[in-house]
Amino acid sequence: MNLEEVRAAAKEKLKGLCRMCPVCDGRACAGEVPGFGGIGTGASFMNNIEALRRWRLNLRTLHDVFEPDTKTTLFGQTLAAPILGAPMAGTASNLKGLLSDYELTKAIIQGCRLAGTLGMAGDAGKWALRVLEEEEGQGIFIFKPREQEKIISWAASAARAGARGFGIDVDGAGLINMRLLGMFVEPKPLAKLRELVENISLPFIVKGVMTPDEAEIAAEAGAQAVVVSNHGGRVLDHTPGTADVLPAIAERVKGRVTIMVDGGVRSGADVLKLLALGADHVLVGRPLLQAAVGGGAEGVRLAVEKLIDELKVAMILTGTASVAQVSRRVLFGWPEGAAK
Repeated sequence: MNLEEVRAAAKEKLKGLCRMCPVCDGRACAGEVPGFGGIGTGASFMNNIEALRRWRLNLRTLHDVFEPDTKTTLFGQTLAAPILGAPMAGTASNLKGLLSDYELTKAIIQGCRLAGTLGMAGDAGKWALRVLEEEEGQGIFIFKPREQEKIISWAASAARAGARGFGIDVDGAGLINMRLLGMFVEPKPLAKLRELVENISLPFIVKGVMTPDEAEIAAEAGAQAVVVSNHGGRVLDHTPGTADVLPAIAERVKGRVTIMVDGGVRSGADVLKLLALGADHVLVGRPLLQAAVGGGAEGVRLAVEKLIDELKVAMILTGTASVAQVSRRVLFGWPEGAAK
């Protein structure tokens, strides 16, 4: 199996659900929620792509970087690269049952594990826990912002399954899929975040941070990590792209919490840009979802390894010896381009 075969299989299986566009930018699927698109006009999805596209990389080859080091650590574990599988669930509504939540979660977590990194399990209940147990805890469980007691209870179950971390995607507070199903979700103020951190033993992640003040709230609550994310453009129309807001968030909390980011990542060059803008780790969603449909865990492994290979090439061609040394020097126009 190769990636071309994986993509061809996914395109066949996803007919009527995802067009597998040559450029996955959210234009063709705008408004398709449930589905693969961005909510409303699709502007938030498209802004993620555009925000990344605007940044250019400085080509440098007069240096001695031949074998760049992509290895990094997260919560004390060494990873092959700062590339993680984003949490995804809701297959009944988004995939129309093409894959079950168990099958999707298994493909993401096992595929990322085979590639030497970690995948995240979406809010798939017992199926997420089953996969974490089967994969010896090599994954992170991201839960919706439900009732406090439920979150704490599920976090305890994730800890027993050996998960490497646990978090809530607070940007799911108004998720239309869940509202349609009558499921309770809510925003989480500082006091409730602090209560969760104090009652959860695993490293705690707040996913869905898009402003410096909310990054500060997460840090004050004691979270170990934040994910800069607008939920793939699927919850609120007309938000900026994550690459636009990442630098200010990094300026506020870098070094105090681990900074992750998702949104529009399609290549290893995109990963390098986001690292240069302040991220410690980058999450990948739709490309791995397509790979999971087309090739299961093996498809996901191939997709992640391709991203890692592309990241290495981008590091060589920008003179970057290791992911720990990525700086804004690789970005053309910084700091002049910061406000663009």
